[in-house]
Amino acid sequence: MSRDHADLILAGGPVFSAGAGPATAVAVRDGRILAVGDDLSGLRGPATEVVDLAGRLLMPGFQDAHVHAVMGGVELNQCDLTETTDRNEYLRRVAAYAAAHPDLEWISGGGWSMESFPGGVPAKELLDRVVPDRPVYLINRDHHGAWVNSRALELAGITAGTPDPAHGRIDRNPDGSPAGGLQEGAMELVGDLLPEVTTADRVAGLRRAQALLHSLGVTAWQDAMVCATNGYPDVADAYLAAATEGWLTATVVGALWWDRDRGAEQIPELLAKRERFSVGRLRCDSVKLMLDGVAENFTAAMTEPYRDSCGCATTNRGLSFIDPRFLGDFVTELDGHGFQVHFHALGDRAVRDGLDAVAAARAANGFRDTRPHLAHLQVVHPDDVPRFRALGATANLQALWASHEPQMDDLTIPFLDPALVDRQYPFGDLWRAGAHLACGSDWPVSTPDPWQAIHVAVNRAHHGSGLGPFLPGQRLDLATALAAYTAGSAYVNRLDDTGTVRPGNRADLVVLDRDPFAAPPDEIAATRVAMTFVDGDLVHGA
Repeated sequence: MSRDHADLILAGGPVFSAGAGPATAVAVRDGRILAVGDDLSGLRGPATEVVDLAGRLLMPGFQDAHVHAVMGGVELNQCDLTETTDRNEYLRRVAAYAAAHPDLEWISGGGWSMESFPGGVPAKELLDRVVPDRPVYLINRDHHGAWVNSRALELAGITAGTPDPAHGRIDRNPDGSPAGGLQEGAMELVGDLLPEVTTADRVAGLRRAQALLHSLGVTAWQDAMVCATNGYPDVADAYLAAATEGWLTATVVGALWWDRDRGAEQIPELLAKRERFSVGRLRCDSVKLMLDGVAENFTAAMTEPYRDSCGCATTNRGLSFIDPRFLGDFVTELDGHGFQVHFHALGDRAVRDGLDAVAAARAANGFRDTRPHLAHLQVVHPDDVPRFRALGATANLQALWASHEPQMDDLTIPFLDPALVDRQYPFGDLWRAGAHLACGSDWPVSTPDPWQAIHVAVNRAHHGSGLGPFLPGQRLDLATALAAYTAGSAYVNRLDDTGTVRPGNRADLVVLDRDPFAAPPDEIAATRVAMTFVDGDLVHGA
């Protein structure tokens, strides 16, 4: 082919460039965008592949700024309790999975919702009915709690006399006996007994995850937990295999896990891991610091105390997994070594602690191009909203959660201090304050489909829920939400030649089945991906 011609031309539909002007055609050569415009027929040669957009939108590939891809892929092969909140359906699936796998020592999987049980606490007796003879361990959808049966509790030696671990809670009956739920660090009491998930299992999980994410238009992502400790699985071996063997088609940033039981002495180990696990399309130069838990089990760190079931203030303001007195020193040293910091910060006290740590690093090191980001941001104090822009910290949004649903309305709002309720998921305030926005799914905690999250970011309600919008003043418009999930996440991932459709950038592109800008906002969730390209090569579609 002549070097004057394109390898691929996509034409005949609107182009969402995430930053540049309007266009209807894009030309690709050697894996990069050659030209963007309206009439690119002069770049067509005898061997040029031409895709007729037929009015469908062409856009940059999505980038998921906070996902657990290997874990999600592994769970696709386990007992799957997602996409329902019906307790009877849970039990039917558990029974069917156990019957289909009679040789498994443990029944494991997850995806159940706290809203399915009174007070969010599942009972061991329900699982005992369907699997009485083998231990069962099922993680809930937010991965901060587990549902276990009596056999699992027996094997772990958990009784009424077992104390709660420092960073967790055993859900208990009125007589003190274990009820069947384990929160946060208490999950390890049983989870550590499960048969080891092998490297082969994780590699197979990554293959499943990559295919699924490509089918949803995701061309790059940041895995928020690589080289994990504290009872979480380490998925680094799967990524290393994919990168060295050459079948990792996505670009992946690995966020190396900060062991919250240790201090700065682990930083030399993180430097060594960065070197070892940066191969091909894999780069591990981010560090994940989990600052708190989640609101539904009262472990998210808040500035105001949680309420009890009677609406009275308690003494519980949640958990700080990393002592804020030392966090600034840790982040300053990481920043000095060129690491990006990636915080799990769900409560407003955790958000403030994370921002304070970034401020300490900025004061000590200057404004280095390390692009720190804070994920989840369920509650943000108004005083801290403008600090994101001032400190150059990105707000990493999991937009799907910003809606009315039982987990929000029954298990969260009644137990938050009234001052905190209206501070939840303040996307609009962050945008108006000039904060840089990125988006992620947190899959397998919630769906990896970007369009479901974008629908909620725009509508502040789930598609077809029939419920009114949740804090509608915090809506984003479609272009802003879409830019956050493409250019915004590309910025966080430090992939500066991706995320926008402009000449010279990598041809990570997505063709949709429609133009969502031409339809009403309440139809956004119906959008599907028809084709996904990575470096100009088709990885999904026909």
